[in-house]
Amino acid sequence: MNDPNTRMIRLLSAIYDAGDAAQAWQALAARLEAFRADHPHLAGPSTLPATDRLTERDAIVITYGDQISEPLRPPLRTLAAFLDRHLQGTISGVHILPCFPYSSDDGFSVIDYGQVDPALGDWDDVRALGEHYRLMFDFVANHVSQHSTWFQGFLKGEAPYRDYFITVDPGADLSQVVRPRALPLLTPVETPEGLRHVWTTFSTDQIDLNYANPQVLLEMTDVLLHYVAHDAEIIRLDAIAYLWKTIGTSCIHLPQAHAVVKLWRAVLDAVAPGVLLITETNVPHADNISYFGEPLPETGSTDEAQLVYNFSLAPLTLHALKEGDASHLSRWAATLKPPSKAATFFNFIASHDGIGVLPARGILDEAEVQGLVDRTLAHGGQVSYKANPDGSASVYELNITLYDFLNDPAAPQIETDVRRFLASQAILLALAGVPGIYVHSLFGSRNCHRCYAETGRARSLNREKFDFAGLEALLADPHGHAGRVFDGYRTLLRVRQGERAFHPLGGQKVLDLGPAIMAVLRLPPGERGPAGGPAGGRAGGPVGRPVLCLVNVAPDARTVRLDGSVLAALPGETLVDLVGGGTYPKGDGAMEITLSGYQVMWLAPSE
Repeated sequence: MNDPNTRMIRLLSAIYDAGDAAQAWQALAARLEAFRADHPHLAGPSTLPATDRLTERDAIVITYGDQISEPLRPPLRTLAAFLDRHLQGTISGVHILPCFPYSSDDGFSVIDYGQVDPALGDWDDVRALGEHYRLMFDFVANHVSQHSTWFQGFLKGEAPYRDYFITVDPGADLSQVVRPRALPLLTPVETPEGLRHVWTTFSTDQIDLNYANPQVLLEMTDVLLHYVAHDAEIIRLDAIAYLWKTIGTSCIHLPQAHAVVKLWRAVLDAVAPGVLLITETNVPHADNISYFGEPLPETGSTDEAQLVYNFSLAPLTLHALKEGDASHLSRWAATLKPPSKAATFFNFIASHDGIGVLPARGILDEAEVQGLVDRTLAHGGQVSYKANPDGSASVYELNITLYDFLNDPAAPQIETDVRRFLASQAILLALAGVPGIYVHSLFGSRNCHRCYAETGRARSLNREKFDFAGLEALLADPHGHAGRVFDGYRTLLRVRQGERAFHPLGGQKVLDLGPAIMAVLRLPPGERGPAGGPAGGRAGGPVGRPVLCLVNVAPDARTVRLDGSVLAALPGETLVDLVGGGTYPKGDGAMEITLSGYQVMWLAPSE
């Protein structure tokens, strides 16, 4: 059942009626044959096993194409120059947020999927960036800009665009539709047939595509292949949960949406099996991980996404550091398990969007969620809301930079603030998966109130752009926090890269060492530990060594006791702190270690 062609035929038959499915397969098969002929090197077997396509050396920076600019140089080249100067050999990949011509939402309202925005550079600049870094592209598959050729053709009544979008009678019962925004779901537009109401999940400028039309699926598959042809190694499926609409349902996570993701996975398996899919679904944890799909035993992969955004991590980490108590975070993290030997979590705490609170529902209670909201507002942030089926609105996301959520902008204490912030990032880097690092987290960016005033959009608080020379000066300032955050972050990344235990498929056991301590025992892949948990192999050597990651989320010192079962997983007579450099003789039976406020320790057997 692993044959990609068999899977595609089956999936098309599940999405469409027999006639449409047969025609769609005929057209899709021709596309795939042409793509293989043009790009034969992509279709061959990977030189790496599926289990090593992502390793401990992988960490991906999330950034806009024009995040850093300078006069007389395309921003994509400036971005590459900055990364080469400061992060080459420290990160492995770059997620370029939508870099195509657009009309709103900082790129997520795409006018033309096929071109790079001339204000950023061109495909040659993207390709040059890919010479040193794995490229992750955004595939904004749910909607297009109202200014796109497709929608303009719809407004004129032109074929084939008349059926590319979803039109709905405004009197239809849409009460069950799950909304990520508190905005009208339908947008009225004038067409040659009169007034029509089109489906707009996110905004009036972002018109949802009609995947019930097989031609739309084929067109968007062409976009997917276009990105693969331009060196994308990882493709992010934006807002994929909303892809399929059926009136009378929630219109989120519908079986057809999952089937489209599975289809695109099969397409890639047929022509570019080394390309990975990642799904972005800002929803509760159980719904989120459903996008891994099912294992494909023959390959070790899964039939949907190989990476899933770990959305619950952000609000739980923020709560832990706000309260000085990691209990919720630890209990949740202890439940995390990869679905197969070639799929893992994309761990992130900050991104270009706000910090979603929906993924914390059911883990944090209402008072604890409200505590996150209150902290956000007290520290100069904003709160965004979503519409509920009953007509009410509830908190959807927190709009604030991570640094300003964790640290009071009105009462800075630079030493403590930097330690607290780096503690949050050490949690991110310790957990099994691939770290996704928003560029602003590298510098501990503050809220950009000027940006918010200019756009009126709450997310702009966390989307400041930099002048190259100004950023260099900021990082070189010995009195500021940005350079300290940057140096500390790079240290953590370098340590992580050198330890096989941080492989995404390495063992992970969350330990209970007290509520203030986030404790994670990591092991190289294949190693196992006592009582059914992971444990380390010998220190050093090609198989790597275990690492015990400790983070004190409280502002005061805490002493932890490592008992015999924990120490048995850390062979040898001495432990070394890979972050701080201290050494600790193990002694007999048990040992105690004291961590100062917000201290990070990554303990490993000395080599």
